[in-house]
Formats: sequence, C-alpha cells, structure tokens
Amino acid sequence: MTIEVFESRTDQWTLGAPPASYVLGHVRAVLPDRVLDDALVAVRDGVVAAVEPHAPGVEADVDGQGLLCVPGLVDVHSDGLEKERLPRPGAELPMEFALLSFEGKLRAAAVTTVFHGAGFEQSHGRGLARTVERAHDVCHAVDERSANLVDHRILYRLDVRSPEGLQALQERLAKAPDTGVAPLVSHEDHTPGQGQYADRSYYERYLMGVRGLSEQEAADHVTNLISERDGRVGVREDAMAWLGEQARAGRIRLLGHDPASAGEIGELVERGGSVAEFPTTVDAARAAREHGLPVVMGAPNVLRGGSHNGNASGRDLVALGLVTALASDYLPSGLLAAAFALADDGLVTLPEAIGLVTSGPAAVAGLDDRGRLEPGRRADLALIAAGPRWPVVHTTLVSNA
Repeated sequence: MTIEVFESRTDQWTLGAPPASYVLGHVRAVLPDRVLDDALVAVRDGVVAAVEPHAPGVEADVDGQGLLCVPGLVDVHSDGLEKERLPRPGAELPMEFALLSFEGKLRAAAVTTVFHGAGFEQSHGRGLARTVERAHDVCHAVDERSANLVDHRILYRLDVRSPEGLQALQERLAKAPDTGVAPLVSHEDHTPGQGQYADRSYYERYLMGVRGLSEQEAADHVTNLISERDGRVGVREDAMAWLGEQARAGRIRLLGHDPASAGEIGELVERGGSVAEFPTTVDAARAAREHGLPVVMGAPNVLRGGSHNGNASGRDLVALGLVTALASDYLPSGLLAAAFALADDGLVTLPEAIGLVTSGPAAVAGLDDRGRLEPGRRADLALIAAGPRWPVVHTTLVSNA
C-alpha cells in the first residue's frame, strides 16, 4: 500500500498518548511469525493500518532508530495492585492512588491491558487480607479508570469455599459494566494439602515469611484452616455448580486455577471452563492442551526457573510446548523479561516469546482486537531495546480507538 504521512508531529504528542494517526519508521517489527527489520508501522484512527518495509524516501512521524516494535503486553492475572496498596505492613494507601501509581509500573513494563485480581473471599490474618470489601474496592477503582493510559479490567477470583465471596460475586456480576467480552472468572481452592499448596509445608513457610508466625504457630494455623475449610464442602459444590451454569451459558469466561491432574482438567471442561491457569503438574498442562484449552503460567516462575512452592516449572512446560500465555502474577516487569529469557535460551523464537505475552493472553481473555502487530488490530504498541540480556522499554503507546 501507499503510506500516507498523517498530520501529526512529535510536538503534538503527550507522554504515552499519541495522536489518532501517525507513522513509526525504522523499527524492527515483531510479527506473529517473524521479525521484519527496518519496518514502517502506520496507524490510522488508533488502529494499525500497515506494517511493511520502510521504503526509501518515505517520511515517518517518529524514527524508531532500530528499536523492536511489539504489540502492547496483555496481562491476564495481576495481583500487583495488592502490594501497591500496602507497600509495607500498616501503611495502606488509598485504592485510587494505588491504582494510579501501579499504572506507571505497568506502562514501564509495556503492559497496555491488565486484568487486576479481585479476590472474592473472606480471609483473615495479618497484612492486607483478601475480603469482599477489598474486592469491591478494586472493582470500583477499575470501573472509574477502566480506559486511560492502560486498559484496566478485572479478573474475578472466587474462593469456592467462601459463602460470602460467592454471594458478593453473584451480586457484582449482575451489575458489572459491559466490557464487550464475557468477564474472566477464576475459581480457586487454596485449602492447604491440595492444589497450589499440595505440600502444606510451603504454605507454612509462606505464613512465617509474610505474617511473621513462628513455625509452631504456622503449623497450628494450617491445621485449623484445613479443618475449618473441610466444613465448607457444600459451599464448594454450590459455587462450582453456579459457575458451571454461567460458563456454559456464555455469561462468564471460566478459568481453572491451579489444576493438578488430568482429571481436574476433565472436570473443568465439563463445567464449561475455557482456560487452565497455573497448572501445577505436567499432566494437567498436557491434558489442558489436549482439550484445546489455553495454558497460562507465571512469568516469575519462568524467571526463577521453577515454582516457589514445588509445583511445575514454567520453563519446563514452555520447552514441552504446553504454554500459550504468561501472566505477571505479581511482577509486571517480569513479563517481558521472561519472554526474552525464553528466546535467549533458545526455548522459543522471539516472535513466539512475544506471543506468550501478547496474542496468547489476548486469546485467553477473548480479546481478538489486540495482541498482534498486524493491520486491523488496536495500535497498542511498545518500543523495546533488546539489551545484552534484559529488555528495556523505551516507549509504550496506547490506542485511543
């Protein structure tokens, strides 16, 4: 096509808010299947209009100086807002400010779409416990700032043994704003002795580190917690039945959190589940892919080279071809770093690595308008310096479409 240089100069740009139409030149465009060197990316009305070689004599609004141009990252599971709200024990910040502050970290990490975890449960303990009230705080803050310099969305996380959480989630979804896609809902059961904490000793060490409990206090707490939650099996059954009804009717997009076996994946599929989130074993991940489910793993797991609680290694699952998306979990900067580490180590190609943090998670969320650097997609873009090992984000641009 013939590239048109639109009426937009760099002096019209505000930080991170480009004009509706512009042209980037001399970038290395990371396409779904290859890297196009010395490329030109044309944007019209907030949508990618063309990606092609930068022909001699064609002027661009911005010279990319050989930087990598990638789609804006999509993060389908972020709990970082919790830590932003409580940077140290007893120092809780206003939620609206925490979200604004965290937005800066997201943009610095090239994240342009994020799903903030809102934990619908009623947990107790030291620190910032997850409660229904705090879940509503997250939802309200995101409702007020859903589309700005980052597209903020909600990942609804339901503790299936929490009657308060189930009721509150039902009420929230009945009146939640329409985002154009089915809400993401992740069901989870963090009862020690199964799932994420199949080995209860990992949870005990977590309590000692995060809540300051002694070894005996942590052991007693876990024993009491297991006993208490064993009394809520009926709540779990009710929650799973309701979630299945919603998923099969297409009213929610259901994620199974921490599936541990092929059997659990089969149950998730029967329930209408769409995504396997953080499978804890190779068998569960393999079964998910055999059923055609996307598989999400945590970027920090990949960076560390293994799970912090003895579960499946994200790197191993990537090497087996079982991972379709990475999520930040709690570390936004980990997304791009994990992708580049996988590519540098030869486990995947660079386009495949970028796909794990762009098109892969976009597919998880049911967002087919973003995640790929190709005509017709939202012009959420990032310019990246590859670096000798770790990438550096130079610019993050969010579409105003």
